[in-house]
Amino acid sequence: MTRPSRGPYDVWAPRPERLRLSVGADIVEMQRGDDDWWTPAGPVPDPRSEVDYGYLIDDSDSPRPDPRSRRQPAGVHQRSRTHDPAAFDWTDSAWTGRQLAGAVVYELHVGTFTPEGTFDAALDRLDHLRQIGVDLVEVMPVNAFNGTHNWGYDGVLWSAVHEGYGGPAGYQRFVDGCHAAGLGVIQDVVYNHLGPSGNYLPLFGPYLKSGRNTWGDLVNLDGEGSAEVRRYILDNVRMWFTDFHVDGLRLDAVHALHDESEVHLLEEMAVEVAALSAHQRRPLTLIAESDLNDAKLVTPREAGGYGLDAQWSDDFHHAVHVALTRETDGYYADFEPLGALAKVCERGFFHDGTYSSFRGRDHGVPIDTAAMPSWRLVVCSQNHDQVGNRAVGDRITEHLDADQLACAALLTMAGPFTPMLFQGEEWAASTPFLFFTSHPEPELGKATAEGRIAEFEQMGWDPDVVPDPQDPASFERSRLDWDEQTGGQHARLLDVYRRLAALRREHAELTDPAFGRTRCEVDEERRTFVMHRGDLAVVVNFGDAPATLVLPHTRLLFETEAGADLGDGTLTLPPHAGALLAP
Repeated sequence: MTRPSRGPYDVWAPRPERLRLSVGADIVEMQRGDDDWWTPAGPVPDPRSEVDYGYLIDDSDSPRPDPRSRRQPAGVHQRSRTHDPAAFDWTDSAWTGRQLAGAVVYELHVGTFTPEGTFDAALDRLDHLRQIGVDLVEVMPVNAFNGTHNWGYDGVLWSAVHEGYGGPAGYQRFVDGCHAAGLGVIQDVVYNHLGPSGNYLPLFGPYLKSGRNTWGDLVNLDGEGSAEVRRYILDNVRMWFTDFHVDGLRLDAVHALHDESEVHLLEEMAVEVAALSAHQRRPLTLIAESDLNDAKLVTPREAGGYGLDAQWSDDFHHAVHVALTRETDGYYADFEPLGALAKVCERGFFHDGTYSSFRGRDHGVPIDTAAMPSWRLVVCSQNHDQVGNRAVGDRITEHLDADQLACAALLTMAGPFTPMLFQGEEWAASTPFLFFTSHPEPELGKATAEGRIAEFEQMGWDPDVVPDPQDPASFERSRLDWDEQTGGQHARLLDVYRRLAALRREHAELTDPAFGRTRCEVDEERRTFVMHRGDLAVVVNFGDAPATLVLPHTRLLFETEAGADLGDGTLTLPPHAGALLAP
């Protein structure tokens, strides 16, 4: 159920004793209702004329932005600006959506995806995404944050779209253009914390509660006043689907949502989105990022779960990364044997109640593979976290040769899960993806840089090589170089992704969601890996010597650059090479 209809300047604010509306050049007293919603007590401008406004709290002379602000043209510390989402002329009335099952997802950061760093510039690259088989574009957070550039996870006004990217109108053009190109849009949203600068919500009401997660104070989902806080979040969820026509949301770090309510916020979210999907007659998808390794998140509500559609699975990334790079520091340690990759492909999670040496405790819950479709796990060989949270933002491109990179693509695109690509991986982009911020406050910038160094201690990385997130060069170096995709190894790997995308469309075995149709065989000594996808076989030689395997397949559908020799009942692969075989 949505909240009652409110006026454009109404605001929920149980904490102030007095509230005045600073609107245009005027100041209008506001009147508190019994439900702690305040309304203007005098005449106000028509919001359709794009009016700047804010709230004077108690005796303050500094107007604060609207907690539900749609625009922050002067930054998150200044007044809001009204925006009418209905003013946009959509052309996607025939759009019927994209389901996640069988799809390929592509994660991008608007500010570094193109040299211009805008929604409009990103539209010019949609044909490229279609050529590598992308169905859904996942956009890192675009909500308003302090400064000019940021990953987006420091947002403080969840309904306002960052002006530097093009603001709300630019975002609408982007989604409309994606739909015209046959691509769905998944928006990354953050409900587990707020950024460190520009968060004025606690001045209005109990948006936060005591306690902390990794990123700061806890959002109040179950304490006094939490009903309105939950409604604040749920209304934001609806906004992306109704006002911006997105096809899905990626929910950041849901394990940091502390909620002891009878119905968890995630389940309530799933209920409302399912109802909205039925009304709009198109699939609307909720994907959780979770560190829990618990399929309850994606188990249907009628089976006792929360009813989300899918979740990220880091275990696949870790197993592939270790198999290819042999890096075993920190959380990679448990994934050293090839058997870890086999277990992940057959059972979804590696840690499913097993001991995690990185955490120092048992972790995870087994998946009922007979009941759950494998597409509910979204996997990758690279993403913004696994690249950007490395000391120098280095991609696996810097550590692997062309065949190994093609093997990473093969395992991801031909595996049993929903594959997700990270911007530039399809051509082995040489640009790093660094952690970058632009906090105007010097003390906050210093604390951010020091915090990054502390994070890397567990991974054994050299703190002296960690770039300063506040250095503008950290942002500039992270921009993709689109010119490099046309030559040498870059062009060859891009062709690999295009061929694998075509094979996914051609062979139903590669999108079959039945865990029981995936079976793996490993030879730890020779470091060979065979993954049977129905009648097809994905074969990778991770070893340093050529390997010959006995296989009944007779056709070579795909091979990495080093080649493969398919004989009478045998396959010979050079070191660090891979192939896809058919009967």
